[in-house]
Amino acid sequence: MHIQRKPALIVGVLVVLAVVAWAVTRPAKTKLTAPTAIPVRVVSVKEQDIPRFVSGIGSVLSLHSVVIRPQIDGILTQLLVKEGQLVKAGDLLATIDDRSIRASLDQAKAQLGESQAQLQVALVNLKRYKELSIDDGVSKQTYDQQQALVNQLKATAQGNQAAIDSAQVQLSYTQIRSPVTGRVGIRTVDEGNFLRMSDTQGLFSVTQIDPIAVEFSLPQQMLPTLQGLIASPTQASVDAYMGADTDGQTGDLLGEGHLSLIDNQISSTTGTLRGLTPGVHGIHIHAVGRCEPPFQTAGGHWNPLMRKHGVENPDGPHAGDMQNIVVGSDGTATVSVTTPMGTLRGANGLLDTDGASVVVHAAADDYKTDPSGNSGARVACGVVRVL
Repeated sequence: MHIQRKPALIVGVLVVLAVVAWAVTRPAKTKLTAPTAIPVRVVSVKEQDIPRFVSGIGSVLSLHSVVIRPQIDGILTQLLVKEGQLVKAGDLLATIDDRSIRASLDQAKAQLGESQAQLQVALVNLKRYKELSIDDGVSKQTYDQQQALVNQLKATAQGNQAAIDSAQVQLSYTQIRSPVTGRVGIRTVDEGNFLRMSDTQGLFSVTQIDPIAVEFSLPQQMLPTLQGLIASPTQASVDAYMGADTDGQTGDLLGEGHLSLIDNQISSTTGTLRGLTPGVHGIHIHAVGRCEPPFQTAGGHWNPLMRKHGVENPDGPHAGDMQNIVVGSDGTATVSVTTPMGTLRGANGLLDTDGASVVVHAAADDYKTDPSGNSGARVACGVVRVL
C-alpha cells in the first residue's frame, strides 16, 4: 500500500511546482494609458522678408597699424609702455635725450633777443633821421642807410624766430606719442640704445583693434547682389565667427559689423572648390605641380625654410601651411591663398622647375602635428599656374 502512494505524492508535487512557475512567469497585464495631449498653437499668416545669409572665409585686418620710428637721432631714455598695452592717441610712449636740442633752443632765443634789441635802437634812429631829413639835418643817403639797417634787423629777427620754431619742433620729436588708439606690439629696442632716423625696424608697432575690419572673398557671381547692398540705405550686417561652418552660426562670435565696401576688382588669388564633403578640411601648398590621383605626385608641403608643420608648432610653420577651409552643404568652398613666407620666383620660389600644387585633405588640420597636421588622405588637388 505504501509503495502505491509514492507516485501520487510525486505527481502532486510536480503539479504544485508547475502552478508556481506559471504564476511567476505569466505575462503582466497591459495597463491602458491615457493618450498624451499634443499642444497646438494658432498663429496668423503674414508676409515678410526672410534673411539670406552668405558665408565666406575671411581674415581680420587693422584699419590703422603704425610702426613707431624716431624722427631725430638720440639716446632712448625712457620706454613708458609695455608690450600688449592698450594706448590712446596722443599718449606718451617713449622719450629721447633732449639736452642738446634744449641748448640750441635757448641759443636761438638769445639771438632773437639780441636782434630785437638792435632793431629797437635802429627804429629809434630811423625816426630821428626822418624828422631831421625834413630840414635837411641829415642827408638822404644816411636816412636810406638807416632804413636798410632796420629792414636787415627785421629779417635777422625773423630768422632767429624760425630757428626757435625749428628747435621747438625738434624738441617735440624727443617725446614719441601714439598716433592712433590701439595695442602696442613687441618692442625691438631697450632703453639706453642710440636711435637713428634711418632705422627701418622701428621701436614697436601700435595696431588699432577697435574698430577693426574683416576682409573676405565671395563668388564673383554675387557682385550684383553686393552692389545692391552697398547702395541700399540700410546697411547689410556682417557677423564674424571663429570656427564656424558655412551653413550656420556654430562658432564663437568674434564681432558684429556691416558691409562697408567692395574691392574695385575681382581677386585672381581666390577660387571655388566643388564636390567636396561638407565640413572642415585641411589645405596646403605642395612642392610639386603634379596632381595624378591619389595625389601623392604633388610631393610634400612647400617648405623652403625647412621648418616643422603647423602654426601652433614652436618649430613651424611650413610656408605651404594654410588655414582650414569650411565646405558647405552644397559641397563648395571659396579659397583665398596668401603666404608671406616665400615668393613666386627665385631660388626657393614657389614656381621652381617642378612647379607647385594646392592639395585639400579629408580631415581638418590640427595646426601642430608634423608633417601634415593629421589631416588625412588627399582628396583634391590643383596645379598652381600664373594667369
